[in-house]
Amino acid sequence: MLQFFYNAAPNPMKVALLLEELGIAYEPIPVDTRKGQQFDPKFQSINPNSKVPAIVDGDVTVFDSNAILLYLADREQKFVPTDLKSSDRAKALSWLMFIASGIGPFSGQSVHFRHNAPQPNEYALNRYDFEAHRHWKIIDDHLSNHTYMLGTEYSIVDMCFWGWARLTPYVLGMGDKTWETYPNIKRLLDLMNLRPAAQRAEELKKQHAFKTEMDDDAKKYMYPQNLRLKKI
Repeated sequence: MLQFFYNAAPNPMKVALLLEELGIAYEPIPVDTRKGQQFDPKFQSINPNSKVPAIVDGDVTVFDSNAILLYLADREQKFVPTDLKSSDRAKALSWLMFIASGIGPFSGQSVHFRHNAPQPNEYALNRYDFEAHRHWKIIDDHLSNHTYMLGTEYSIVDMCFWGWARLTPYVLGMGDKTWETYPNIKRLLDLMNLRPAAQRAEELKKQHAFKTEMDDDAKKYMYPQNLRLKKI
């Protein structure tokens, strides 16, 4: 049975949604990053980058959420254009990588400098907040005349979008006002949240009591770079 290493963060939830949409039998294996479980040697043998998600599918190991989405969709020939020379395939890859290289990193850094940085940093927050908004506006503008990210067909690009879109009010620090600024993102998010697979994916994170406290131990595991700031 396929093993799925996960927590409740945006990137693992993308994969949870696809697994539920595909109806693949899988074993969910929690990795509590605030307890440092991502640095266990057994897990590092699966993902040397010490991050979730990752999957083990028989003899195949895949890490990085978008790589997993593409691997599983190609394997099952569902939720992705399969003609490698087609315009549709090119669009799917372009938007998938746009979310991977833009939406995810800039949203993540916006969260960090807005909510978790050890001290305020106006320059850093301004940079990442600006870029997060810029990337989300590109998505919102695109969705103004597309039902789904690829047009009329629901795909792994939408699942990739869904992982982060659920947290946009927190990412941008705007609360419900986010949806006044980005109504097309809200429209697609609401549409996807109606899907039974999305509801099952949301339930998955309730199967394990992940640590929620951001205490000193959690900060040590989540932000090991902070140790470099301490005077010896």
